[in-house]
Amino acid sequence: MSRIGRLPIKLVEGVTFNEDHGHITITGPKGEQVLDLPRTLKLEKTENAIILSRNSEEKKNRALHGLYRQLISNAMEGVSKGWEKKLDFKGVGYRAETQGNQKLVMALGFSHPVELNAPESITFSVQKNVITVAGIDKQLVGQWAANIRQLRPVEPYKGKGLKYIDEIPRKKLGKAAKAVGGGA
Repeated sequence: MSRIGRLPIKLVEGVTFNEDHGHITITGPKGEQVLDLPRTLKLEKTENAIILSRNSEEKKNRALHGLYRQLISNAMEGVSKGWEKKLDFKGVGYRAETQGNQKLVMALGFSHPVELNAPESITFSVQKNVITVAGIDKQLVGQWAANIRQLRPVEPYKGKGLKYIDEIPRKKLGKAAKAVGGGA
């Protein structure tokens, strides 16, 4: 049995969970998420947990078992607490600002400002040199954070660019440092 798939999903207080013929709706204080469960999986709802099971031991079904258990768990946490990713930026002339919650305008050393318009479920906020991407869908929050980071990844010599808060970029020695230490 799948190690992740067999774990029960705890029902969070303030979150409603409805299942109708494989169509799952999870509603909480932050919003609503909808999932379609494959026919090979079954849900069993107890008073304070949800248990997911599968009807066959095929490799694909074992994989879907763990996947959908985690997707439901992430949706539960998303509609109750929400998800967020933080990005840090560093560089001369690099700036970011929000226009409303949905639009992010950044100056990243290009000849033009970079403007990003997020979907309704994603919000941006900027405080000093930290951009926060928040929302209820974990996958969407992570994808938007990755898209922003991809605009100007950290370069290895000076450390300029966009990086995740907890990321430690690889630093390289410059040409001068190699010349000093490489004598024979």
